[in-house]
Amino acid sequence: MLASFCRQRSLHLAQYATRQIIPSRTFVASPVLEYAKHKNKSKIRIPSKKSLAAKVKRRAALQTKEMEKQERLTLADAINVLRAVEVASPNATYELQIRTVVGSGMAIPKGRVNLPREPKAKPEDIILVFAEGRLADEAKKAGAHIVGGLELVEQVASGRSLASTILCTPALIRGITPKLGRVLGPRGMMPSERRGTVTEDIAGYIARLRGTREWKGDRKGTIRTAIGKLNFPVEDVIKNVRHFLLSVKKVTGTEKDATTKGPKGETKTVVPITKVVLSSTQGPGIQLSDF
Repeated sequence: MLASFCRQRSLHLAQYATRQIIPSRTFVASPVLEYAKHKNKSKIRIPSKKSLAAKVKRRAALQTKEMEKQERLTLADAINVLRAVEVASPNATYELQIRTVVGSGMAIPKGRVNLPREPKAKPEDIILVFAEGRLADEAKKAGAHIVGGLELVEQVASGRSLASTILCTPALIRGITPKLGRVLGPRGMMPSERRGTVTEDIAGYIARLRGTREWKGDRKGTIRTAIGKLNFPVEDVIKNVRHFLLSVKKVTGTEKDATTKGPKGETKTVVPITKVVLSSTQGPGIQLSDF
């Protein structure tokens, strides 16, 4: 019996010795595997400023081509289309958009107009005049709201003045320019002889302001203005549009029968008008073919 047990024990030991033991293997990140991962990983390209600018330019060119393909209508037809679109909104407003090409260093178009029929009440101009002595008295009698000399410079420079129009006499323009040139220049409010806001005829200038409102373009030279109401007769809207376009053409020098010579014989810079669009509150923008 003991011999049998010993044989069985020997057999078990032999089987255990011949058994194949497969050791467990743990996978760890090796430099080779890490290199392979980074090599196969897709790289994210960050576009340069130059390529982004070129992309924006291409998109703008495509958008311009698409807009040029749009059908253009005469002013009368455009009004009729917008009236049909806004049939449920008789108090909607017509808006006129005029696009001009303002080159580098060119002044933004700006002027005043008195429409035959205003679409809304005109805001009152707050007039500030730099004048002294007799001219200051004339400015007060003409209706100027704020009149004074160089003591008003700090008030204007600090923004405490709410004036919408600023006039100045020739005697004081050199005194206000150093401090107000950088403040009023970018806003288009700095008095200048070219615009007629530096003058001794203060009373006459204020008289011409009565009954008119100012229009001016944005930085890109686009002029926007309310031009009428949907409940206006079509003839009134047409008169307003023609009157406003004439005012813009005189300022930009694009009026066909207008001279392009300045007051001193200098050639006047012409600002081309590229597009005129009429729209309404809820209606589409319609390009005009007869401007």
